[in-house]
Amino acid sequence: MRKSVAPLIQILISVTAFIYFFPILWLILTSFKYEVDVVNPSLIFKPTLDHYSVIFKGKIFHFLLNSIIITGSSTLTAMILGVPASYALVMAKFKKNGDNLFFWFISTILLPPVCVVIPIFIIFKNLNLLDSYASLIFTYSAMNIPIVVWMMRSFFKDIPTELIDAAKIDGASELAAFFKIIFPLSRHGISATMLLLIIFIWNEFFFALHLTYTRAATLPIHISTYMTQEGLFWAKMSAISTLAILPPMLLGWINQKQLVRGLTIGAIKG
Repeated sequence: MRKSVAPLIQILISVTAFIYFFPILWLILTSFKYEVDVVNPSLIFKPTLDHYSVIFKGKIFHFLLNSIIITGSSTLTAMILGVPASYALVMAKFKKNGDNLFFWFISTILLPPVCVVIPIFIIFKNLNLLDSYASLIFTYSAMNIPIVVWMMRSFFKDIPTELIDAAKIDGASELAAFFKIIFPLSRHGISATMLLLIIFIWNEFFFALHLTYTRAATLPIHISTYMTQEGLFWAKMSAISTLAILPPMLLGWINQKQLVRGLTIGAIKG
């Protein structure tokens, strides 16, 4: 019975994977079409590289560099602050009130960005930080720390406290025990969390739209410039979108084993 069901499950998985991948495939195909051909959807068309040529002649590298700097800095900041916070909620001196503090962290995720964009805009305007790396790095780090705390909590909760106690008996400090014991045991969870943060921050549009203009604008903002009063340049938007999704896709492909292992372990431990 199981052998007869296995092929059906594989077919179902393949069909599901194709359904999820089809929009990306269609995006890539559209990037090689002329603008006229986009109106009439078809898999048969005369390909062109004109859109990529126009994009590379523009300022895409400026926006790409902005995205790399902001995404990398925000991810590292959120991890540096979020991982110790999650560890403290589970094992350190905040353990007694850990559930209440954890609920507070999670509740901040539910806050719609539109509710805080005006005060954040006014604060950065008064600090002369609009259209700067600092404004987006600070905002992205703050909004993603709860996600780090949420994901890492399940990993830390499953680590036996006896290991920490044994390390302290041997004379190790709390910090030494974290880096020598906790960090190696939770490295897959850290890798999975970092990859998810990179994807979230790389694709973020709302705050980048309101806090930047041109100097610190990211790739999603640059993509939106192809939506003009003259119309939507779908082929050019598809071309630059294809380039924009390549970095996180390649990063996810390279680290897919660690990502799947991290998310799977976290799901089992949670």
